Amino acid sequence: MSDAGAAAETADVVVVGYGPVGQVTAILLAARGHRVTVLERWPQPYPMPRAVSFDGESARVLAAAGVGEALTSIAEPSRDYVWHNAEGRALFRVDVAEHGHSGWPDSTSVYQPGLEAALAERGAALPTLRVLRGSRVTGLTDHGDRVTVRVEGDRPATVTARWVVGCDGANSLVRGELGITSTDFAFFDDWLTCDVALHEPRVFEPNNLQVCDPARPRTAVSAGPGHRRWEFMRLPGEDAEEFGSESNAWRLLGLFGIDRDNATLERHAVYTFQARYADRWRQGRVLLAGDAAHLMPPFAGQGMCSGFRDAANLAWKLDLVLAGRGGAGLLDTYTEERREHVSHALRMSMDLGKVICQTDPAAARDRDTVMLAAQERAGRREVGAARPRTPVRALDGGLLRLGGDGRPVRPAGELVPQGRVSAGGESGWFDEVVGRGFVLLTDRPAALLLGAEEREILRLLGARIVHLVPAGARGAGTVEDTDGVYLPYLAASGAAAVLVRPDFYAVGGARDRDGLAALLGDLRARLAVDIPVAG
Repeated sequence: MSDAGAAAETADVVVVGYGPVGQVTAILLAARGHRVTVLERWPQPYPMPRAVSFDGESARVLAAAGVGEALTSIAEPSRDYVWHNAEGRALFRVDVAEHGHSGWPDSTSVYQPGLEAALAERGAALPTLRVLRGSRVTGLTDHGDRVTVRVEGDRPATVTARWVVGCDGANSLVRGELGITSTDFAFFDDWLTCDVALHEPRVFEPNNLQVCDPARPRTAVSAGPGHRRWEFMRLPGEDAEEFGSESNAWRLLGLFGIDRDNATLERHAVYTFQARYADRWRQGRVLLAGDAAHLMPPFAGQGMCSGFRDAANLAWKLDLVLAGRGGAGLLDTYTEERREHVSHALRMSMDLGKVICQTDPAAARDRDTVMLAAQERAGRREVGAARPRTPVRALDGGLLRLGGDGRPVRPAGELVPQGRVSAGGESGWFDEVVGRGFVLLTDRPAALLLGAEEREILRLLGARIVHLVPAGARGAGTVEDTDGVYLPYLAASGAAAVLVRPDFYAVGGARDRDGLAALLGDLRARLAVDIPVAG
C-alpha cells in the first residue's frame, strides 16, 4: 500500500506492542513529554498471566513509570524460594529480602493482568500518549530521518515517527521486517503451565518451590495475591497433545493436593522454553526491546525483568536524542549494554535449567550428592553453597567512565542502591524524596567540586545535585542519609561524588574536583552534541 493519500499521523516515537515492556517504554517516554503512539494488534489486553514475578530493580523501574502504589494490591513479596530433590530434601534455599538493594523486595510475585491494568491506567493519564488497539502493523520503511509504519485496522493507515521501538514479542514483525538474525542456544523444553485460583486462602511453605525430581521436574510458585502457578515438565516420549490436556493438568496438580473441590483452573497451556537474543537491537531508527530482542527460560526469573531494564535503558537515551542533548550514536550503547546483560542472565537461566530439568535418575543422584555435600561443608542446614550466582551483574561497557583498558572504572556500571533519606521536612525512599533522572551524589558541598562548565553540563542533563549528610545532621540544601546507605556507598567506591544515570546505574565516580571535571567532560564528549561551556 502506498503512503500517498493514506490517513496518517505523526509521533516522536511509535511503540509496537502494548504488553508490559511496551507499556513501560511508552510511559517513560510520554512522561518526559514526547509524543508517543502505541500500535497494538489486539483489541483487548490478554486476560491471563504469563510472567509471575519481578525483581527489586524492576520494581524500581515500575515505580518510575508511576505504578509503585498500585503494586500493593496486585503484588506481594515472594518470601522464599526452595529447591527440593525427589525425596523432599532441600538442595538450597533463598530467603528473599523485603527491602533489597533497590529498596523494594528482591523478588515480588505479581498478577500480570493487574499489572497491565495499572500501567494502562497510568498511560491513559498522559496527554502525549496515544494507544491504538486493534492496529496490526504490516510493515515499516526507514527513510533515514523518519520511519513510516503501515497499519491494518482502524485509521490511521500509516504513522510516521522519528523513532520506532518494537516491543511486539517473540514473533516480532518489527524484527522480521528488519531482517535481524538471532543467536539461538538451542535450549528447548516443553512445560505445562497451570494458573490456579484457590477457593480458600492458604499459606504455602515454602512459598515458591522447585522440585528437582527426575520422574517429573515441577514448580509451585505464587502468582500474586490470590493466585498460584504450577508447572510440569514434559518427559521424553510423552505425547504432546495428551500432556497438554485439561485432564492431565488436574492429574498433575493432584501431586500438590490441588483438585476441582479446592481450586479453579483458570488456564493451562504448554510452553516451549527457548534461549536466544537478537544480534542487533538497533537498525537505523528502529529498536527492539523485550521478547522481540531476547527469550530465556524462566528459571532465573529474568524474562520480564530484562524487558523492564531494556525500557529503562532505552527511554532516557531516546529522551536525550529527541531533545537534542545526545547524538543518535548514543543509541548504539543500548545494544552494547543490554545484550551483554541479557547474555549473562540467559546463560544463568540455562545453567539452572540443566540442573532442574535433569531426568536421568543416576545423574540426578549425583547432582543431589554434590549439592547436599556443599551444604555440609558450608556448615549450614538447608542453605547450600550450591546456591546459584546472581543472574544480574554490573554493566561492562557502554556509556560509562572507562579506563585505559576499555573496562569500567568502579563504580561505573554498578546498580546504585536505594535507601531512605530525609530532605525539606520529607522522609522516604530516595527516588520519591529527591526525584529521578540524572543525579550527582556527593558527600560535600557542590561548590567544592563544580566549576561553571560542570554545572552547565549537569543543568543540560537535568541532573539533581544531592549533598548527602549523616542522619540527624540537618543543613540547608542537604539530604540526610537516613538508612546509612549512600555515604558508605560513596566511601566504598572511593569517591567524593558519583554520577547516577536515570536507569539507576553509575556513570562513574570522582575523588575530587579534577576527577569530576574529567568524568563530566568525558560524558559530554560521549554524548556527541554541542553542549556550550563556559569560556
